[in-house]
Amino acid sequence: MAERSTAAVDVADNSGEQPLTAKADQSTADGVAKNPERDTDSDQAQGSGGTEGSGRKASPPELHSGHKLARRYRLEECVTRLDGFSSWRAVDEKLRRAVGVHLLPADHARARSVLAAARASALLGDPRFVQVLDAVEENDLVYVVHEWLPDATELTTLLTAGPLEPHDAYQMVSQIASAMAAAHREGLAHLRLNPNAVLRTSTGQWRIRGLAVNAALRGISSDTPQRTDTEAIGALLYAALTQRWPYESDAYGLSGLPKDVGLIAPDQVRAGVHRGLSELAMRALVNDGATASRHEAPCTTPEELVKAIGEMPRIRPPEPAFTAPPEYQRTTYQQGAYGRPAPHPGATPQPITTPPPPLQSRTGKALKWAVSALLIAALGLGSWQLADALMDQGGKSDDTNKSQQTDDGGKGAAQRKPTPISIKGSQEFVAKGDPQHPGDVAKTYDGNPSTYWRTKTFNEGPTIAPYKPGVGIVYDLGSAKSLSTATVSLRYPGDHTTVELYSADSLTPPSLESMHQIGKVTSTGTTATVKLSKPVKTQYVLVWLTAVPYSGSDPSAYAGAGYKQAIGEVKFTG
Repeated sequence: MAERSTAAVDVADNSGEQPLTAKADQSTADGVAKNPERDTDSDQAQGSGGTEGSGRKASPPELHSGHKLARRYRLEECVTRLDGFSSWRAVDEKLRRAVGVHLLPADHARARSVLAAARASALLGDPRFVQVLDAVEENDLVYVVHEWLPDATELTTLLTAGPLEPHDAYQMVSQIASAMAAAHREGLAHLRLNPNAVLRTSTGQWRIRGLAVNAALRGISSDTPQRTDTEAIGALLYAALTQRWPYESDAYGLSGLPKDVGLIAPDQVRAGVHRGLSELAMRALVNDGATASRHEAPCTTPEELVKAIGEMPRIRPPEPAFTAPPEYQRTTYQQGAYGRPAPHPGATPQPITTPPPPLQSRTGKALKWAVSALLIAALGLGSWQLADALMDQGGKSDDTNKSQQTDDGGKGAAQRKPTPISIKGSQEFVAKGDPQHPGDVAKTYDGNPSTYWRTKTFNEGPTIAPYKPGVGIVYDLGSAKSLSTATVSLRYPGDHTTVELYSADSLTPPSLESMHQIGKVTSTGTTATVKLSKPVKTQYVLVWLTAVPYSGSDPSAYAGAGYKQAIGEVKFTG
């Protein structure tokens, strides 16, 4: 069932601001009553990304470092100048953060298509893509403002050090393919998907920049956009496995294949390449008249590629390498040498002689026996007194032991207290259709219960299916932790809210099937506590809602009755 937002569609960045808001067409607004999932938040703001057509034509202002757009975006460094447009690193002085800006004259032949592509990309709102924050025509200039990720590294740079490990390559192709499948479901294509457009963040998440916009800037189009993007994903995987570009020409700092040889499978180009990933690359790279792989059919759309990845055995990350501790050095002391300085290195050790025992006389023997008798008598007296004291304390000890056994449940040791696990990052997980509110996920662990991440409103419920299998957020615990309990604070009580927990291999898992369910609970109140039957060691945890209550009667609810839920705070303990 199709999913659409109503009158306003917000494009939120990580700070919660809404620099760009676009209106849906009238047909969308008229179709709200039939829409099974809608966004009816009363605090949504509508704004304009600028005005088109100022009514006069003037020469564009000269652009230089320090030039300011819209009294907000200060240009810092030109990174690209090509085909009449330029790309800049800039600073958003209002939000005090770095951004990227594409600039071209308003009378440029591709200005209209660039604006349209930027606004369409912004409406997608998928966090797996570098987000478009603003798209404006102003003072005879057209400019597109997008996220700037200072902690991210291009795939081009990563490959200069060598091919990716199998698990990294698997995560890359899984995340890129699922993101492009979601974009094509909304009618968007990339058409410029190359190693410069793929970024890996410091948390291991893969992001795609330039969706639709990069192709519009360069005037690129395709009659088979899904096939074009799928083949591009195959080329990315091929390069990640072999450190070679799968065509004859060199590109992106990579050497091409030998001429007149044709397309060679990655596991034939480089030893040790994962067999399953090698076949997957060939299935995506197949051209007309070529065979995809040894046995499998070609993948011609990102959706088919996602399905093929889901059918592969999961590739687990390599075991962490531990440095062996130094071998235990046993220290021995020679008799009579304790406390002496160590001999100089290289010196020959001198034998230690023990003086002979002194001659014993009859007087010495008598004294010896007398002292021994006195010691035995003292020990006997002391033992009797000690035994008497122990008997006096026996009753008290028994009472103490019984009390301790009662308090400890018969285990004789205090119960271990739950240990809070801090959350280092988060990402909304989209298994089907549109995201909910990806810009608000950090509000679920900011320590403020009044801020929240919420679902959209569903016309039917409480089960979210068949609109979606569920909605939720993946949390990064920083490293593998032993998880035993998850406590989820909910905004709306009602019939019931079903919360499921899954362990994942990354912050952006390719599918729900790639994760392992570890817990489930149904709550009718405002707190859902998921207690695991036994602790599970994992770094990434998905909190997944599969049923939400009817909350239209709640006077504090946002406008519109229906089935919805919001998460205020999530806490994990181990």
